[in-house]
Amino acid sequence: MTSTLFCFGLGYSAQALSDLLQPAGWRVIGTTRSAQKARLLAASGVEPLIWPGAPVRDALAQASHVLISTAPGDGGDPVLAACATDIAAAAAHLKWLGYLSTTGVYGDHRGGWVDEHTPLTPTTRRGRLRVLAEAQWQALAHEHGLPLHIFRLAGIYGPGRGPFSKVRNGTARRIVKPGQYFSRIHVDDIAQVLAASIASPRPGAIYNVSDDDPAPPEDVLAEAARLLDLPLPPEIAFEDAEMTPLARSFYAESKRVRNDRLKTDLGVTLRYPDYRTGLRALLDASREG
Repeated sequence: MTSTLFCFGLGYSAQALSDLLQPAGWRVIGTTRSAQKARLLAASGVEPLIWPGAPVRDALAQASHVLISTAPGDGGDPVLAACATDIAAAAAHLKWLGYLSTTGVYGDHRGGWVDEHTPLTPTTRRGRLRVLAEAQWQALAHEHGLPLHIFRLAGIYGPGRGPFSKVRNGTARRIVKPGQYFSRIHVDDIAQVLAASIASPRPGAIYNVSDDDPAPPEDVLAEAARLLDLPLPPEIAFEDAEMTPLARSFYAESKRVRNDRLKTDLGVTLRYPDYRTGLRALLDASREG
């Protein structure tokens, strides 16, 4: 019997999972907000639904697996607000339900390490909304027996989302804030973690999805410049940097994220265990293309 994945919000990470599953014979249905994106999804073999708008009840009824990859709003998760009844009705036949969250739920730890047992103490609005959305999904799963898995993603990079263009065109700046650490994850590793969880479901499980090497952001830009054989981007103190409020908010929290559980529970070996191998692969792929 063909397995069917239904994705609410078939964006960057969900597309990577789709690209991994479709060659194995999976059927993938995914929502998008625009007709243009729907056409692109159809060209990639995905069955698109424009949502909000198109009813999703029939798609959920056909799905064996569901991935939630939409951002929360002021009231929590918009998928639950619109579709909780239909999702609950699918509990009897769903084998796996995944929710993509963020490591921002942990808040600021001044560069210290966090794991899945760390209390959730977000300091940003984005983080607080994710905590709310996680709790809403956990409540629905508990009430209806849904096989929920939560994935807390670190900063995502991959094809089309790397530092090389800014380094090449001279707009990159190494913003330095002492003690600042970010964790990252390559989109292909997100896909393989999700696929491993689908293959070995553990309802109720929570996984941090990050690589092995949290690092200051200026180190990543320096490595990109080294790979391109270009001068180091200029160094600017955080206090002196001109940044959008959104960009500045990312520096409000500093932590290093442990990923032991995805290795021990799911048996995942990261393809890109640090930003150096990930950046090298991105550059090599761009040159081959």
